[in-house]
Amino acid sequence: MTLTFEDFPPGPFGSFGPRHVSREEILAFAAEFDPQPMHLDEEAAKKSMLRGLSGSGWHLGSLMMRMMCDGFIDRTASLGSPGVNELRWLAPLRPGDDLMLDVEVTEARLSKSRPDTGIVTFKGVARNAKGEALCELISPIIVRRRDGAGAA
Repeated sequence: MTLTFEDFPPGPFGSFGPRHVSREEILAFAAEFDPQPMHLDEEAAKKSMLRGLSGSGWHLGSLMMRMMCDGFIDRTASLGSPGVNELRWLAPLRPGDDLMLDVEVTEARLSKSRPDTGIVTFKGVARNAKGEALCELISPIIVRRRDGAGAA
C-alpha cells in the first residue's frame, strides 16, 4: 500500500532499525567523502574533541536517510523535498553502534499552490543502543494526496 498525505497525521510515526555501523564502514565513508583525521585515524581521533574514532556527521545523515527510505519513504507517494530545515549532530557516531531512528510528524499541511499534494514535515532522531541521541533532522517532503483529493 502506498502511503499518501492522509497517512501522516502529526504525532509519533515510528521507529526504524536497528542499523549496525562497522568500523570499516566509517573508515570507507570518511576516506571517500570526509577525510578528516577524527574519522580516519585512531590516534588522531583520540586527541580530537571527539576523543576517539567517530563517523562523519554526513555519514550519519546518510544512514538516517537510508533508514527513512527503507522504513517508509520508498512506499510513500513522495514527490521529493524542498530541503532540510535543520540537521544537528549531538554526539559522535562510533564504530559498532547500533542505530535506531525515531520519526515524528511535526506538521502536515495542504499545499496552497498544488491542491493534490501536501507538505509533511518529519523530525528524525538517531539514537545508539544506549538511547543517546546522536543526530536530529527536521525535513519536509511533498506528498501526493489520495486519488481525487484536492480535485476541483
